[in-house]
Amino acid sequence: MTHIPIVDLLQSEALHQEFTVKGWVRSFRSNQFIAINDGSCLKNLQCVVDFENTDETILKRINVGAAIVINGTLEESQGGRQRVEIKVKDIQIEGDADPEEVKLTILSPKRHSLEKLREQAHLRVRTNTFGAIMRLRSKLSFAVHEYFNKNGYFYAHTPIITGSDAEGAGEMFRVSALDPENPPKNEDGSIDYSKDFFGKETNLTVSGQLEGETYALGLGKIYTFGPTFRAENSNTSRHLAEFWMIEPEMAFCDLDGNMDVAEDFIKYVINYALENCQEDLEFLETRLIQEDKSKPQAERAPMALRDKLKFIVDNNFKRVSYTEAIDILRNSKPNKKKKFKYPINEWGADLQSEHERYLVEKHFNCPVILFDYPANIKAFYMRLNEDGKTVRAMDVLFPGIGEMVGGSQREERLDVLKEKMAALDISEEELSWYLDTRKFGTCTHSGFGLGFERLVLFVTGMTNIRDVIPYPRFPGSAEF
Repeated sequence: MTHIPIVDLLQSEALHQEFTVKGWVRSFRSNQFIAINDGSCLKNLQCVVDFENTDETILKRINVGAAIVINGTLEESQGGRQRVEIKVKDIQIEGDADPEEVKLTILSPKRHSLEKLREQAHLRVRTNTFGAIMRLRSKLSFAVHEYFNKNGYFYAHTPIITGSDAEGAGEMFRVSALDPENPPKNEDGSIDYSKDFFGKETNLTVSGQLEGETYALGLGKIYTFGPTFRAENSNTSRHLAEFWMIEPEMAFCDLDGNMDVAEDFIKYVINYALENCQEDLEFLETRLIQEDKSKPQAERAPMALRDKLKFIVDNNFKRVSYTEAIDILRNSKPNKKKKFKYPINEWGADLQSEHERYLVEKHFNCPVILFDYPANIKAFYMRLNEDGKTVRAMDVLFPGIGEMVGGSQREERLDVLKEKMAALDISEEELSWYLDTRKFGTCTHSGFGLGFERLVLFVTGMTNIRDVIPYPRFPGSAEF
């Protein structure tokens, strides 16, 4: 039986016509009013049952959480809460839900904490909050692809399993088919990975950047959008072990062009959400306003959610050199009064989240792009500046988030790249394929990475990154 999504029915003008709807029961009042939701939108559809002429055994099975099929006519609603409703002609129970078991889950009508919702991640998408978040996540994903497609980029699928560490951090998940109880050993007792599936040590990717660069140097402009993994033992509200990364790479593009693309891209995607997700954004905004009422004034959000998003879209990002930022931080009140956990005493310090947020939220009061970082705190592939101590790196910093984007102009000079790799003890043999791109038609090229969950976090106004991905992976947790 074909059915119509509730989002379409709620906007329909086809009164007195017959429709079939399918969804899950959110509430059943007075043995007469069923509220059902099919996930297509935030709002429920009210269906009015003629209980006197409906089989009592059916009525007893209309419980919260049950999946039902309703056939009826679309009528103007008699109540004031909705424009239209369905006058039920026929109802079928497709999947029962035991009310006693429902009481033990987050499907019960009472309000649940976000912590409780995380414990039942397989059910939380049926709540209003997570339905709104995941619809927004889907729309934002589409906007990412739409932006790059409209601007002439090609979508490249880089490997999930890799033998290279793009970040040089070493915090990677090993991939192995060896018997963990009895792995083959070398003479010195170490594991002999030459006997493994790929004949060498391999890991889950931390970034598709290096492979992305090779494709940009053949297709001109590419982007990747896929899962990445970090075995970083960081149990915070801002880190995940598995997350999605957006990584464009552009040939014949310098750092200024890279910053232009990053700003334009972020504004496009956020504006797409504002134009296409009004209902869900309004719901999340109202939720945040209610939450803020219980907080001290100093901890409340300075702007409503949609106003914050519009502010990003309508204003230029402030571009500031690392050196200028260090001067600002060194002379700031929190630094002088020793309120920073990591005091800023000298040039060369690796900026922490508290420093990034101070620059964005207190000093400039807008998104900030920092550029030209010290070479010794950045990755080997970033282009060395003429001063010999800074690199053409850039980070985009956002209020409430800190770093949203990290990128750079890549080091295109083979000799300089080799020197940097040698200094960091990075094997030329392992990355010979990467070095080839500097031998055969090297050129200025740039790119950046944006953690998709941080973008979703910002757009939804949520405060914990575990609430913007369907099944969060973090230290000690790989459930579901």
